[in-house]
Amino acid sequence: MKINADFSKRAVVRPEDYAWAPSPAAGVERMMLDRVGDEVARATSLVRFAPGSQFDAHSHGGGEEFLVLEGVFSDETGDFPAGSYVRNPIGTSHTPHTDPGCTILVKLHQFAEDDTAHFSIDTKTAAFRPGMVEGLSVLPLHTASNENVALVRWAPSTKFTPHQHWGGEEIFVLEGTFQDEHGDYPAGSWLRSPHLSTHAPWSDEGCLIYVKTGHLAFAAA
Repeated sequence: MKINADFSKRAVVRPEDYAWAPSPAAGVERMMLDRVGDEVARATSLVRFAPGSQFDAHSHGGGEEFLVLEGVFSDETGDFPAGSYVRNPIGTSHTPHTDPGCTILVKLHQFAEDDTAHFSIDTKTAAFRPGMVEGLSVLPLHTASNENVALVRWAPSTKFTPHQHWGGEEIFVLEGTFQDEHGDYPAGSWLRSPHLSTHAPWSDEGCLIYVKTGHLAFAAA
């Protein structure tokens, strides 16, 4: 299966584009954002768990990164409420479940071999730092040999300078509306810009975004 699998091209999915599909687990649905492979795949997805649902025990052959968007995600290591950012490196395993239900943004099989950090961050309580321009604040989440991950908060009417994405850029809009010369992206939008692409972003109303950079330089379908 291939979905948005040409990493040399820009890709955008807005909430009105969502098409949820059942997973192998009862009560668990997926909205596939990009995917190369079948059930075991290099994948970026939204995953929605109904209350009381669970997924079978599985190991992470290529690592797993996820951000809890709604509800509470649970496994053997604990309970992760909305705002939790979790990294499970290559070789880890777990049995996910949820009591109240949850929705997560999850990325699979995208870890570098030397990226062995295993941790979680409560982004609701973590401290943001001043960003590169007035009106931006940043919460760094992770840095590895092939990527940088952060949450970035934009105050209303903030503009960023035109810039180029070495290694590409991937964004998921968590709150508000993110904008650039290509369009407007309300909360729930996902956009992926390829290696060496350029844009000049801003936000009229303000927004909070998840951002990953650097990971698309050598991505191949």
